[in-house]
This record gives sequence, structure tokens and C-alpha cells, in this order.
Amino acid sequence: MFGVPFNADDAIIRPLESQSIRRLYPQNFDHRRELKKLNHSILVNFLDLLDILIKCPDSTKRTDKIDDINILFINMHHLINEFRPHQARETVRVMLEMQKRQRHQVAERLERQEDEVSRLVREALSSLPDNIDLDSSLLVPSPEELQLSSRSGSASSADDKCSTLDRLMCNIVDAL
Repeated sequence: MFGVPFNADDAIIRPLESQSIRRLYPQNFDHRRELKKLNHSILVNFLDLLDILIKCPDSTKRTDKIDDINILFINMHHLINEFRPHQARETVRVMLEMQKRQRHQVAERLERQEDEVSRLVREALSSLPDNIDLDSSLLVPSPEELQLSSRSGSASSADDKCSTLDRLMCNIVDAL
């Protein structure tokens, strides 16, 4: 990664000691309390640095304060980065819950649409008169009629290499 060898078995967040950086908080700690302490220390050290710069800008204490602030920031960033896996997991959990909620909403809308369509079809069927005089050439034959026509026209269908359904569709289109 970026020219540096990376092993997948390595820890995601390496300890500060492995990077030869001094740890300013204990091994077992409360993250929130330690972050507040580090933030307070950074502010105090910054004010001390300002005081040193005002009184004696060429002093060696200035570089010491800058190094202290640097270590404090590194420790603070390390603590924040330890929260990254938890933050990522929580983000994925929230995204999955949102997707689940959206899918439920879509499913409910589809069910409502299906109910509405079936209601409209029932109304349309009920509004049709019982004795309709339809053009019989436009009616789709029943499965029994299809079987009868396939048996009687098997010789002609073998010659034409045309299935009965294709022939039926052609007849319907011709009748239009």
C-alpha cells in the first residue's frame, strides 16, 4: 500500500508502541475521559507555547512545547482512530435498517397497487353484460380447442414447420 509492504494479518490500528511513539494514556481506559484530558492538555500546552513565544521566541522551550503538542495530537488521533471500526459498523447497521424500511414500504405500496388492480378488474368484469355478442374470430380458443386443432392439423403443421400457437396468433392478427 503506497509502496509500503502490507500484511492482511496485521492489526487494523497498530498500537502506538509499535510505531515507537509514547502512549500518554493507560492500556485500560475510558475513551471519552481520555479524549477530554488530551484536548485539555493540548489547549494548555498551546497557551504555554504562546506565552513562550511572547516572552522569549528563541528559547529551546519552544521546540519542547511543539514536540509535546505533537505527541498529544498523535495520541488524540490514535484514540479517535480506535473508534473508526465501531463507527463503520454502526454506519453499515443504520444503512441496512434504512434499506429494510424502504423495501417494506415498496412492498406495502405494491400490495396496495395489487389490491387496487384486482378491485378494478372485478369491477370491470362485473360491469360486463352477461350475454355479449362477441366476434368469435377474436376469441382465444380454449385449451381443448387447441388440442383438437393440433391433432387435425398435425400433417399440415409438419409440412409448414409452424406451431399451433404461432398459427393461432397469425389467425388472430389476420382477423384484425
